[in-house]
Parts: sequence; structure tokens; C-alpha cells
Amino acid sequence: MSCVPRLVVAAPSSGSGKTTVATGLMAAFAARGLAVSPHKVGPDYIDPGYHALATGRPGRNLDAYLCGPELVAPLFLHGARGCDLAVVEGVMGMYDGAAGEGELASTAHVAKLLRAPVVLVVDASSQSRSVAALVHGFASWDPEVRVGGVILNKVASDRHEELLRDALDSAGVPVLGALRRAEQVNTPSRHLGLVPVAERRGAAVEAVAAMAAQVADGCDLAALEALARSAGAVPGGSVPWTPVLPAHGRPSRSDRQRAPLVAVAGGEAFTFSYAEHTELLAAAGAEVVTFDPLRDESLPEGTAGLVVGGGFPEVYAAELSANEPLRKAVAALAESGAPVAAECAGLLYLCRELDGLPMCGVLDATARMSERLTLGYRDAVAVSDSVLAPAGTRMRGHEFHRTVVEPGAGTAPAWGVRAPDRRVEGFVHQGVHASYLHTHWAAEPGVARRFVERCRTS
Repeated sequence: MSCVPRLVVAAPSSGSGKTTVATGLMAAFAARGLAVSPHKVGPDYIDPGYHALATGRPGRNLDAYLCGPELVAPLFLHGARGCDLAVVEGVMGMYDGAAGEGELASTAHVAKLLRAPVVLVVDASSQSRSVAALVHGFASWDPEVRVGGVILNKVASDRHEELLRDALDSAGVPVLGALRRAEQVNTPSRHLGLVPVAERRGAAVEAVAAMAAQVADGCDLAALEALARSAGAVPGGSVPWTPVLPAHGRPSRSDRQRAPLVAVAGGEAFTFSYAEHTELLAAAGAEVVTFDPLRDESLPEGTAGLVVGGGFPEVYAAELSANEPLRKAVAALAESGAPVAAECAGLLYLCRELDGLPMCGVLDATARMSERLTLGYRDAVAVSDSVLAPAGTRMRGHEFHRTVVEPGAGTAPAWGVRAPDRRVEGFVHQGVHASYLHTHWAAEPGVARRFVERCRTS
């Protein structure tokens, strides 16, 4: 039986303070000597960076759309191995999920899949007695969701807190904390959300410490820990997910002895990656090495394959363009036929240019910033054989960008997007697979195995 103590931090809407409370709780519990497992509902890459800073463990995503509901509990247990307690930060409003899919991928859905108690974070800045109606509605909407307590955020004064607590006495949901407005815990944002930890590590450390102090001062940590420990066994057979391949799919001993080196882009410009991807690559027999395209002028020696994930190349376009030796090395690797997998920011980096600045020139395409935000889940099928998947492979992805790519000629599309619209997307050329879609390889472990096999034979 896997009885991991756990809490889900939810809110009525975005902007209520989930990240502040969840990160603060993680750091406050860690400061008490607990090994805390951090998780985030949905496809967000940035919040998990703050979670990792708070706990010293990789921040992991739980996405019932990208991975399927059946993998939520196993992935949770994989991340929570050896931990004393887990904190799961929700997404958007508690009952908001994939558009047109009911509860799928909502915070409430994940809480039900984990059978975890929910702590509701309420922005109380513009209300007093009305808070009781709000909390009552969220707590009673779905009887399968257990709202175990409320944390009041942005409370103006002692008198304001008193009014809120009096109103909530009749709602039947205990108040587990009240946080005053505190500018020092604010984190800067830009066009795609919070600024990632990798870009402001010193300031981020201070922000996380401030979150921890505010939560420790304003919340009943003992009551919150007791609520987490009231959760029973995690449903789903209590079997953790593992990146280790089934016996018939494992590399042979001779293959393991010549493990291909897979270079993975990192640093400030490429911060979007799921922890499970590198774990799957390593389990498939690769040696995984991270490099920084802003600073390294060459790929790691012996690179047999390249993975360039998401991030903010548009913010660092000038620096990326100035690193001409690395751009040429990436182009040469791709020209050799070696496997290259690029997502979103990686796609932009492989283009001829981005906002008029030279990039790697692997793809006959140009990219530019746009005012329009492209955002949402996508249901897709591979329309071309590639280093990631054979044609016909169905996967789900997520788009999140403010850029436009204008393709030239000579490449096949990567995906046929089935929902919410019908179109082709991305590029497949020689060993290159480049696309705007962020996918979670845990949903299709054969992706990593196929990529490593191609690294071995290319």
C-alpha cells in the first residue's frame, strides 16, 4: 500500500496565489526536515523550477491529458519515492480542465485520481462575508473532491481576517491559514508567464525563502501536515511508473557498452523539459549530457543525437545568434543525418533566422515574434516516419507560444493536428523532428527508445 501523505493546492481561479502557497508550503515543510515531493498539474514548465528550488528534488508534472488519467497515480508515486510528504500545485481554477473535455486534466480531476485532500487558496482582497458562499460552492460542487481547508490570501488587516474567519465558520471548511499582502514574494512575469528560475537564480532563491517565511508565519503547518497524512492509499494499484523498459525492449549488453551520447540543450534559453524525458533516454541506453547554447561553442564530444526542448530563444535571440560556432556544429550534426528532436523553442533555434537574426539554418524556415498567443492542448497523429515515431502514431501535445514560423520547401510535416482544428504542423527532414508541440514521452515510451536506437545506428 502506497500511503504517501499528500495535499493538492487549488484555487477558484488563476492569480489567486497557488504558486506562492504551494511553493511556500514545499519550502516550509522541507525546512522542518521533511523530504517533500513537488508536483504540478498540467503542462507548466516554469512553476516546477520554483518547486525544485524549494525542495531540492525535480519538479514533476501530472497531466491527465498528455499522459492519460491512468498514468497520473503511477507518475506521482515515481516522483514521491522516498519522500515524507507530497504537495501538488493545481492549474487555473480548480474545475478548469482541457477545453471541451469536461473535468479532464483539471485540478479536481487529478485530486480525485490521487484521492488527495484539497487546500483551497482564496484571494480575499475584495471580499468579506461573500467568501463563505464561494468556498461552500467549490467544496460542494463535486462530492468526490474533498476540500479539507482554506488558505486566505491577500488579507488586508487583522480586522479583515476576523471578518473572513467569522463568515467561514458556517461554511464547514476550516481556515488553515491567512496570508497578508507581501510584495517581496512576487515573481516577475513576461509574455509566457513567470520568469524561469534559471534566469534569476539568486533572486528566485530569495523569493522562495520569502514564500516559505510567509507561509510558515501565516499557516497552521501542523494542521496542514495532519490533513496530508489523512489521505489513504494512492489508487491505481500503487505501482510507481518506471523509465526502465520492459525486458524485451532493453538494449543488449553490447549496446549498453557503446551508449550513444545524447546532448540536451539547457541553460537560460532552454528551460522547458520534463524530468522523465532524460530518465527515459538513460533507461534506453543513452549517455545524457546537458550543454548550454548560450555559452558552449561546441556540442559535447561524441554527440550522436540532439534534443532541444522549449524555452525562450526569442529573449536570447541575439546571444544565440552570436554563438556562430555552435550554430554551425548543430547544422553539421543535422546534415550528417544524426537524430535531432526539437520542440517549440528548439524549432525556432533550428530555423534559418528568428526575428531577422541568423539561427542554425537546419530548417528552411524563418520565425518571428507575434502578438497572438497560441495556447492549448492538441490531439495529433504522426504523418511522417521520423526519429521519434512511425507514421500513424497518435500522441497528445500542448502548444504555448507567441511566435510564427513561415516554412520554405523540402520538408515533410511532423504532425497532423486532429483537435481542436485540422492542420499539419512541424517538420521532418532527414534525422530532424521539429515541432511546436510539447509532448510527454512517458505516454509513449517507445519515443525515447526509437530515438536512442537511431542514435546508435546513424
